[in-house]
Amino acid sequence: MSGLIVDIVDLPRATGSVKNLQIRTPAPADLGTEVIGVPEGSELALDVTLTSMDDGVLAHADADLHIHGECVRCLRDLDEDRTVRIDELYLFPEAIEAQRAEGDEEADDLLSVGETTLDLEPALRDAVVPALPFQPLCRPDCPGLCSECGQRLEDLPADHHHEVLDPRWSALAGLLSTGTDLEDSGEDGEKDLQDGSQEDRS
Repeated sequence: MSGLIVDIVDLPRATGSVKNLQIRTPAPADLGTEVIGVPEGSELALDVTLTSMDDGVLAHADADLHIHGECVRCLRDLDEDRTVRIDELYLFPEAIEAQRAEGDEEADDLLSVGETTLDLEPALRDAVVPALPFQPLCRPDCPGLCSECGQRLEDLPADHHHEVLDPRWSALAGLLSTGTDLEDSGEDGEKDLQDGSQEDRS
């Protein structure tokens, strides 16, 4: 069972009842995006307060976690320790059914209190993923990579550049080179014929 699933058997149903607990557990998979997120298996530390409400359980937590990613410009590793706050209301099944009966189209997306447990993972995911940068950068003015050699521009001299020929000139250079080779071959052939003629006369 996931370490983010907590037992609420000992949380009284009476409104205002409170349960405090601390959780240390490995991070679940896919807690982030393709370029940045919480590494699977890294430690999560949560200080949790659960409060009974009329129609459910209010979960409040401060989650300490490690975020790892990659700069989208220069591909440098990014690492940061961060605290994320969770404030989520988990509704009792009957409360969700009541909202569904009233025509609430989002009722199926509401978090529900289990029979004896409460799963904090969806609330943690909702708190972490939207807070991550869509395009993480090592710094706002990161110059990125050289488009020709792929090295980090900040590690290269200021005058770093590559000679890039216009493709049309490159093709012309190839034709000229081919023509020179043919001319050289012709001269060599003509010389061979002349040498052969001299040998025949001798």
